Amino acid sequence: MTYEVILQRMLDRVPNNIDKREGSIIYNALAPAAVELQNMYIELDWILNQSFADTAQRKYLIKRCAERGIIPEPATKAILKGEFNIDVPIGSRFSLDTLNYRVIEKISDGVFKLECETPGSEGNQQFGTLIPIDYIEGLTSAELTELLIPGEDKEDTESLRERYFNSLESQSFGGNIADYKEKTKQLPGVGGVKVYPVWNGGGTVKLVIIDSTYNVPSSTLIDAVQTAVDPIQNQGKGVGFAPIGHVVTVEGVSATTININTNITYQEGWTWADIEPYVHKAIDDYFFELASSWENENNLIVRISQIETRILNIAGVVDIENTTINGQAQNFVLGADNIPVRGEVIG
Repeated sequence: MTYEVILQRMLDRVPNNIDKREGSIIYNALAPAAVELQNMYIELDWILNQSFADTAQRKYLIKRCAERGIIPEPATKAILKGEFNIDVPIGSRFSLDTLNYRVIEKISDGVFKLECETPGSEGNQQFGTLIPIDYIEGLTSAELTELLIPGEDKEDTESLRERYFNSLESQSFGGNIADYKEKTKQLPGVGGVKVYPVWNGGGTVKLVIIDSTYNVPSSTLIDAVQTAVDPIQNQGKGVGFAPIGHVVTVEGVSATTININTNITYQEGWTWADIEPYVHKAIDDYFFELASSWENENNLIVRISQIETRILNIAGVVDIENTTINGQAQNFVLGADNIPVRGEVIG
C-alpha cells in the first residue's frame, strides 16, 4: 500500500465542503499519518516474508528449521597428513603460509594427522613445507602432503532451505534410506552418499560416499564414516547410528579416467600450447559439476557436446570437431559409483 493511495483514501473520507487541497490544514494533518501507515504496511510485508521458509532470511529460516529439528551445519576443520623426519609430539603446532595446524594422531613412524586450526574449506587448499611454531629438537623436515578429511564451510542459506523442504518430502525414520542419507551427510568431510539397501542379503546396507570437495574420499574418511555408522568390530550391534541388525559397509566413489581427443581450429597466431591450461580448466570445471550431482544421478554421463561447447568458449578457438571420449565418438556413461577425472587431452 503506497503513501499516495493511503492519503487519497483518507482524504476521500473528508466531506467535500472542507478544503482538502495540498497545503490545507486537513491535508497537512493527514499526510504524516499516511507516511507512517505506508511504513507499517512495508514492515508487515517484511514480517510476512519472514514467516515462510521460501522467503525467510537466514536468521528467521533457522528458527523455522528448528521447528523440525534441523540446524545449520557448522564449519568443520580439515584433517591432513604430515610427514616428518622424526616422531613429533602430539599437540605440537606448525604453520604454512597464513594457516596453523596441530598434530592430533600418529599414523606411523614420522607420519601424523594434523588438524587445521581454521575451520572451513580454506584448510583443504595448501600443501608443502611446515614451519614449527615451537622448537622441536631433531626436526629437519616437515611436509603437509595429503588431505585426509576435507574441512567444510558453514552451511549456506540456500542449502539449509533445501534441507528444510526435503524434510517435508521424505521422512527419515529408524534406518530407512532418508535416515541414512541425512545422518551420513552430517558427518564431517562427506559431500554426498548413495544408499543401497539389502545389497548383500537381508539386513545389509551399503553406503557409497563422496567427499565434500566432490573427489574420491580418502581411506581415513571412509574409516571414520564406517566407525560412525557401524564400526567393523561391532557390526550389526547398533553401536553406531545404524539400527541393531543392520550390517553396513561403507565404500567410496571410484574415479574413471576420461581421455579426450579432438581437432581444434585455432585463430591465427594461436596454438595448442597457448590454450592447453584453459582447456584443462574447462574440462575440470565440467567434471566437478558432474561429480557434485553424482548423489542424485543413477549414472553420470560425460557428454561430447558439453566438452565441445566449453572449449569453443575459450579465446583462440575458432572451431572444434571429431571429439572422442576414451577412443569413442559418443557420450561416455560412467558406472553408478564412479566420477570422472581428466586424463590425457589431445587437441
